[in-house]
Amino acid sequence: MKLRLAIIWLCSLAPAFAANLTAAGATFPLPIYAKWFASFSARNPAIKIEYQAVGSGDGIRKLREGAVDFAASDMPLTDKQIGEFSGGVLHFPSVLGGVVPVYNLPAVARDLRFTPEVLAAIFLGRMHKWNDPALRAANRGVRLPDSEIVVVHRSDGSGTTFVWTDYLSKVSPEWRQAVGSGATVNWPTGLGVERNEGMAERVGQTPNSIGYAEFIYAVENRLAYGSVRNAAGKFVQADLVSVPKAVPAHDIPEDFRVSITNAAGPDAYPIAAFTYWLVPARIADPAKKQAVAEFLEWMLTSGQRQAGALGYVALPEAVAARERQAIAKIQ
Repeated sequence: MKLRLAIIWLCSLAPAFAANLTAAGATFPLPIYAKWFASFSARNPAIKIEYQAVGSGDGIRKLREGAVDFAASDMPLTDKQIGEFSGGVLHFPSVLGGVVPVYNLPAVARDLRFTPEVLAAIFLGRMHKWNDPALRAANRGVRLPDSEIVVVHRSDGSGTTFVWTDYLSKVSPEWRQAVGSGATVNWPTGLGVERNEGMAERVGQTPNSIGYAEFIYAVENRLAYGSVRNAAGKFVQADLVSVPKAVPAHDIPEDFRVSITNAAGPDAYPIAAFTYWLVPARIADPAKKQAVAEFLEWMLTSGQRQAGALGYVALPEAVAARERQAIAKIQ
């Protein structure tokens, strides 16, 4: 009798469906996504998720073409982009990230400070030397080299580039007019590389270079990354405390599409952003629909508790709670 009851109990735990899901997109959250997929599949062995870290732009393209079941992007879609999907797309923030200026100055031991004006001037090709007076003024007491600045930027369609250029467009009228923001832009200067890994490798191997990457990549690759003067006039470095300070308490829209760069908080890191799961609003396959919903529910509860251990910033609970309610919108 006990054996029969045990068999019945085990059968009740077995999933009523199986699903193989594919996803593609942003490279910055790959370590946490890989951890999530492994943990989720261990708990739900009938659901397998394969993820391709190809960059936000390619992930969006693959989702639009129907090559994947959902996508990951460090930038929200525009109304025009959403209109290109026949059934619509829902946005689910997964974690928070900060994009940092990474640089390679072997002779400089201290972390540098960057003003918005200096970053815009460097990436516009207007500032050429590391010992430029504006850089020296922000870094008093630091002996900066009389060396040419080597600018490195992303050449692929990148959500990280969107966050970086979105910030520069807010703080520099010249940047906004000359370059603007987007996953790809016409860079005025610099060397192009693909993906966060490529950025980390190129900057790490190129003395006197500067680029931008998600701060977890700077930490993992032991790259120097500077603090940035925020909207309140304070120099702040990205970390697990300063990045969530950029999230407004009440102004997150219903669809979660929001820019949080150059936030007003006194302790907020100014180049922060959500990274998103992009999920079709209509999923025809019932098993895949249920699998996606179960993964999102798990990600927004148990998954968030794994973020900090890998250096990622968990969502504020108020945002995660609203997202859990939004799962019901998937038809």
